[in-house]
Amino acid sequence: MSDVKAVNELVVQYNSLKSEIGKVIIGQQEAVKFTLISIFCGGHSLLIGVPGLAKTLLVNTVSNALGLNFKRIQFTPDLMPSDILGSEILDQNRQFKFIKGPIFSNIILADEINRTPPKTQAALLEAMQERSVTVSGNHYKLELPFFVLATQNPIEQEGTYPLPEAQLDRFMFSINLEYPSFKEEVEVVKSTTSNIEQKVNALFTSEDIIAIQKLIRKIPVTDNVIEYAVTLVGKTRPKSNEATDMVKSYLDWGAGPRASQNLILAAKAHAAINGKYSPDIEDVKSVAIPILSHRIVKNYKADAEGISIADIITSLL
Repeated sequence: MSDVKAVNELVVQYNSLKSEIGKVIIGQQEAVKFTLISIFCGGHSLLIGVPGLAKTLLVNTVSNALGLNFKRIQFTPDLMPSDILGSEILDQNRQFKFIKGPIFSNIILADEINRTPPKTQAALLEAMQERSVTVSGNHYKLELPFFVLATQNPIEQEGTYPLPEAQLDRFMFSINLEYPSFKEEVEVVKSTTSNIEQKVNALFTSEDIIAIQKLIRKIPVTDNVIEYAVTLVGKTRPKSNEATDMVKSYLDWGAGPRASQNLILAAKAHAAINGKYSPDIEDVKSVAIPILSHRIVKNYKADAEGISIADIITSLL
């Protein structure tokens, strides 16, 4: 199949996938779109929202619709790295045998990832970056495709361990889930308090998703779009010459080169699902806020004056 045909096919697949997920997830269009884009790019996502906004249900529904294995890990203060990666035990023949942990799955839901100490958070780092884990000096490859979709509750900060910048940078998107509108909430209540069960059908296989990831990487990008993305990321760095007055006043740190890479990859996927064969500057702008928002650090002045990260990114766009 030619690449043009493959992109046309992807548009159809994406729309049927959205309507399949829409059987269970009402509203949250942006969250669904960015979650699917991150999967098509082979990236990880951080879902941020107050309790009850269907973060866990969203991840579960997406994994069912994609036909992938799904494991949920509930992060708690006493969770150990071996609870995620697996451990070696002595079998009857007094030989060490490796028992795989929940990380050996296609989609990992890291529920409330900031509730566990840094040692356990770090157990995910190698898996997220290298798609492999090392236990007792032995190297184990993870089955592809592999994604971590983590959730965080923005209200409660007591008893939490904020993710270090290095780990936040591993997430392609930081997706904020908003409260539903009145109409959507009425729909949610109707569908969840009746005895009608919606069945989500698997529309893809692992091979299909790997093929889509390869297709996204093959999409050509013009130099001016790449330069726009790199300039945009450069503008978030307070010490750079391109930084605006707003950035110099309100930011401590800007985004690193991984942001530029992710902007281009996500722009390619955003273009493809909209039937375009090459991304333009508008596609970069469409994905900029969820890619940059967790990679830049505000200072006290921004907090005091009520300036949000989204305001700063919007001013740069």
